[in-house]
Amino acid sequence: MARGDGPALNPGREAVAAVWRIESARIVGALARYTGDFALAEDLAQEALAEALVSWPRDGVPRNPAGWLLTTGRRRAIDAFRRRSARDERYAALAHGLAEGGVVTGAADPVEVTDDVLWDPDQIDDDVLALMFTACHPVLSPEAQVALTLRVVGGLTSDEIAKAFLVPTATVQARITRAKKTLGAARVPFALPPADERRTRLGSVLSVVYLIFTEGSSASSGDDLIRLDLAAEAQRLARVLARLVPAEPEVHGLLALLELTAARFPARTGPDGEPVLLEDQDRRRWDRSAIARGRAALVRAGQVGTGLGAYGVQAAIAECHAVAASVADTDWDRVVVLYEALGRLAPSPVVELNRAVAVSMAQGPAAALVIVDGLADDALAGSHLLPTVRGELLRRLGRTDDARTELQRAVSLCANARERTVLEGKLAELG
Repeated sequence: MARGDGPALNPGREAVAAVWRIESARIVGALARYTGDFALAEDLAQEALAEALVSWPRDGVPRNPAGWLLTTGRRRAIDAFRRRSARDERYAALAHGLAEGGVVTGAADPVEVTDDVLWDPDQIDDDVLALMFTACHPVLSPEAQVALTLRVVGGLTSDEIAKAFLVPTATVQARITRAKKTLGAARVPFALPPADERRTRLGSVLSVVYLIFTEGSSASSGDDLIRLDLAAEAQRLARVLARLVPAEPEVHGLLALLELTAARFPARTGPDGEPVLLEDQDRRRWDRSAIARGRAALVRAGQVGTGLGAYGVQAAIAECHAVAASVADTDWDRVVVLYEALGRLAPSPVVELNRAVAVSMAQGPAAALVIVDGLADDALAGSHLLPTVRGELLRRLGRTDDARTELQRAVSLCANARERTVLEGKLAELG
């Protein structure tokens, strides 16, 4: 309910949507710190949101909208604490502190219950960062981490997450519910991890943001090649992380990668949403501001670290494309070297496949085909990527019949309608 699906929102509901979009992570984080209960905090925030959707259109937007939501969430917490007080002395003490003195005590620093809440910037940063670490805790599956992050950090509704990933809303709701239960059962505290664990856990957070962006930039299924809202949400999360942990080079590397990749979005699709291949893109349509932001983030990644990590190397590859006037002018030798480095940092069949594409541009299709043929089919089973690349290499080598077989296989495996149309076009060109 954070954002409506139709155009007829009144000003009160529009204000709810806007404030929730900006402040939801801070509100959930603050409630989690005050209550010491992550699952309860998320429920309280949703209850406050529901109350705002009724109250603000009727009574007007409060002077401090975010403070109103936080205060409402705390007052809901009083009710929850009172209901539990017979069973748990701790909750009884919290409820007493809120009800009698107007402050929360015991679970967190005292905070006055008022809609004129003053946000402490340092505490907000800690709350939001702790929220991201909690939502991306390794006890959760990747699917649950993504759903929970988009819900509690991104402020997206279950419907919006379901639409983004083309799964039923009930599936998303079940993932979120199971995730909260898992965190509770594992007694995961709402807190920043100890310093010695933080860098390892940060990898999970970065991975989730990257997964969200990847699905947005190249949709795995459905009718749209790019899901701009999902990709933009990942970019926003990466910017938040860069502000919260500015000394971590891979945070800046990831942000650089996302900015440089998103810069090409305006030219990646035609008027009807059809894909436009890299060699056919009008590079004048690339977002130069995004390229500048991405290059600046890449410089920052090099400054704060002793060398680029996997995300930083991918960003460096994206920069090679961003600064080239055309495909022919791209420094393909450097791209090959960067993919070789990436293969050592984060080896995977997809990295090898991309290296093969770069080799085909730098050294020709024959050299690339040797690499592709060395990839085991089972490593990319179910993916259309391997037969797509192999089919293109075979076409360039003049092996038309073999190329047709590979592209037919790629068509049968491709779940995205737009990409499938491109592959069918390639097949048609072979005759």
